[in-house]
Amino acid sequence: MDAEKHHDEPKATQAPSLDMSREHHHPPVHHGHGADKEGIAYTKSLVPDAAAFPSGKMGEKDGVTDISDPERGSTSPVNTVPSEEHQRGYVSRFYHRYRIFVHIFIWLFFTGWWIASLILHRHDKNWIIPFLFYLAITLRIIFLHVPISIIIRPARWVWGNTAVRFAALIPEKLRMPAFALLTIAVIVVGTFASPTSQDNTLDNRGISLLGLVVFIFLLWATSRNRKLIKWHTVIMGMLMQFIIALFVLRTTAGYDIFNFISTLARELLGFADDGTAFLTSDDVVSTYSWFLITTLPAVIFFVSLVQILYYIGLVQWLVGKFASFFFWSMRISGAEAVVAAASPFIGQGESAMLIKPFVAHLTMAEIHQVMCSGFATIAGSVLVSYIAMGVNPQALVSSCVMSIPASIAMSKLRWPEEEETLTNGRVVVPEDDTNRAANALQAFANGAWLGLKIAGMIMCNLLCIIALIALIDGLLTWWGRYINLHGDYDLTLELILGYIFYPVAFLLGVDRDGDDILKVARLIGIKIVANEYVAYSDLATGAEFANLSTRSRLIATYSLCGFGNIGSVGNQIGVLTQLSPTRSGDVSRVAISALLTGILATLSSASIAGLVIIDQAGFTTPSTA
Repeated sequence: MDAEKHHDEPKATQAPSLDMSREHHHPPVHHGHGADKEGIAYTKSLVPDAAAFPSGKMGEKDGVTDISDPERGSTSPVNTVPSEEHQRGYVSRFYHRYRIFVHIFIWLFFTGWWIASLILHRHDKNWIIPFLFYLAITLRIIFLHVPISIIIRPARWVWGNTAVRFAALIPEKLRMPAFALLTIAVIVVGTFASPTSQDNTLDNRGISLLGLVVFIFLLWATSRNRKLIKWHTVIMGMLMQFIIALFVLRTTAGYDIFNFISTLARELLGFADDGTAFLTSDDVVSTYSWFLITTLPAVIFFVSLVQILYYIGLVQWLVGKFASFFFWSMRISGAEAVVAAASPFIGQGESAMLIKPFVAHLTMAEIHQVMCSGFATIAGSVLVSYIAMGVNPQALVSSCVMSIPASIAMSKLRWPEEEETLTNGRVVVPEDDTNRAANALQAFANGAWLGLKIAGMIMCNLLCIIALIALIDGLLTWWGRYINLHGDYDLTLELILGYIFYPVAFLLGVDRDGDDILKVARLIGIKIVANEYVAYSDLATGAEFANLSTRSRLIATYSLCGFGNIGSVGNQIGVLTQLSPTRSGDVSRVAISALLTGILATLSSASIAGLVIIDQAGFTTPSTA
């Protein structure tokens, strides 16, 4: 139908969307009023109220965020139109009117604090952490008023005139092999060019390196489509994982930073103890080390604290920065970067909820990556519980960070991208105001209720799983006695799993003296069949694991640091299906592959820890600083 005829038709029968002259300006049936903007923009509702946008054009101030905003880097916070119940109060209006003076006051206050700390601690190293804290606050305040592009643009210019030009000198066919050889050289030199110790010999490191190669080969051999593997993503992920391990396990600065982070996490336990003492007594807290008293209250308090940080936007900001870095460096989609960066902070289910608007449009490879990221790491809400058990906090924190590039690399090796992604080329963290708290107090109260539910779920899961394992052990022991398996060789689930995962523990580089390999293999098996709670509990309190060597204990700590267990499969399927019921079949199809890939990603971090750790005794013993 030509255009003239089309315009002559009665308006009642004419489809507005077919009129080329009114493209993206017809009444909002599927588009918001901001659909005429270039790029992709998202609104709070499908058909927003036109009265809410007096300008007639929906920009950032009108309640939508252009997620390709160059002035803010690759991530922009989502601003929404304030509704009647979310109108600013007096304090908020005062802050927005005089915020530059508020920021100057805050900066002057912390400047004085830092100068005082520098004077008092000029003869020791205790001024480093205050300086880093002061530097972070200063930069944040500056970039609240100055576009970050003043740094990004010169950095891009320098990068484009150095690294990019140098890479251009290499023939295109040789660039990826050269990058691979450089990564291999970094790993080999970083592994073997360092002093050895009694239980970290060159032989042990060689076995850990062999294990890493075997894990990568298994994923390559079983890859869904080896021709479409993006080797830049895989190689960069492995390189970043190794560099993080070197920084944490080989340098004093890296150890001090992660020790400081873990110290803050441990101190959270002390604050939760004050609340527990009020509900019981000081004697109960100081006398009993029950899981119910020491761990669960810390989980509840931590979740409440995270909800406040989420309300003020700190969690979204931090996740956005992490996501932007991995998005840029590893060439993945924005949705994948957000989930991978968020999983160590807020967990496998909650991280998927950050990309709720995109779940229905994820490709199969993206679904695989989203699930793999959840299986490969643990959440901050349970991190404090493992620290309370006595598990080394530096190993836990560093493993969480290492799991981000590891999960991306392993997932893209096993399930390469075969489709066009919706968030290719941009990163966005959409904001869901459905259950947004009215103020920080309500956010804290909501967090307490959420923490209670999480703690209750942990308690019930542990009770039921441990009881189920005891039932299975009882049946196996009864059956084994009739074939003379009893005494020190009772047939139990742990014994069976120990022999099944014996080759895995060997390839991780576990100490070969004694029966450490069998013990670590049993822990890995229990973690996969039951969960990491049970495995960490056995590692921390089990009498049979008390005599593990420092190297074996460290590798076991890294290998258990992930949600890769059978129970988590149901959890992730339930969350993703709830977010997008139409994708339930796709989620179920990739679930087992994502679980196995996530497990191997966690084990690869354990192998790398076995490659680079030197002072196992000093690193394995939790610091009391």
